[in-house]
Amino acid sequence: MHPHRIIAEGLAFPEGPIAMDDGSVIVVEIAAGKLTRVRPDGTTQTIATPGGGPNGAAIGPDGAIYVCNNGGFEWYSQDGMLLPGNAAADYTTGRIERIDLATGHVERLYDKTDDGLALSGPNDIMFDAAGGFWFTDLGKHFPHHETKGGLFYGKPDGSGCVCAVYGPNLNGVGLSPDGSKVYAAVTAGRVILEFDVTGPGTVAPSPLAAIPGRFVTTWPNKTYLDSLAMEADGRIAQATLIESAGITSVDPATGAQEFFPFPDLLTTNIAFGGADMRDAYVTLSTTGRLAHARWPRPGFRLPFNA
Repeated sequence: MHPHRIIAEGLAFPEGPIAMDDGSVIVVEIAAGKLTRVRPDGTTQTIATPGGGPNGAAIGPDGAIYVCNNGGFEWYSQDGMLLPGNAAADYTTGRIERIDLATGHVERLYDKTDDGLALSGPNDIMFDAAGGFWFTDLGKHFPHHETKGGLFYGKPDGSGCVCAVYGPNLNGVGLSPDGSKVYAAVTAGRVILEFDVTGPGTVAPSPLAAIPGRFVTTWPNKTYLDSLAMEADGRIAQATLIESAGITSVDPATGAQEFFPFPDLLTTNIAFGGADMRDAYVTLSTTGRLAHARWPRPGFRLPFNA
């Protein structure tokens, strides 16, 4: 087990961690429909309650938090674990929300693209240096069918949202430190995909449109993929689930993997912070905990995390 300490407990399926410079960590609590600040002493404060299923979160150029809201899940318990299932009974749509940190005001920014493609289950988000954001859509599961997802791009002022790649249900997303590549994780497909960024919300076409992106790495066992964060040297810190529960650091050039186990079958996400960017905050979602660990290398400092 990678050495770590638990800094908060009792969270309702935490995800989307954001490491703040004051030492606090902002997380979503998907099962409670909340955005929550965890202080260094482990106490928590509710920032906002957007409802639905707030998932990935990131700070934008205006200092607001932009949230991928998946629209909500049904929840069930098994062996002391809280687990997400199909779309919630009151599910209406996935959406991107803007949350004012000072007031908690929630504004719906997008629930469809400019050309009318509905968002199903927005999942993870990362801003580029220019101030736009890439986000993934995991699709949505219903008892006998599922909707498609993909890779999307939005502008924080509400002026545009486009789909870059439609079809694969994508989870984690991250940009290479130089902004030239965007990575996305296929949860059940167990692969990380790489795309060449050609502009805001556009990627280079693939030889076969039905099989988009370049395969970076894959897993042979029952390992599913969740969210991801970037290390400063370009490695991908990929949250891996079930049989490889923890964080797997991946070299995008070679696909080589370095595994750091954590004690939750759904270790869903990681964020980097601290003066040296080696403080890692990891969400242990089924058990409702937030862990802190020291990472062997610095994480990538996100453009607007002040």
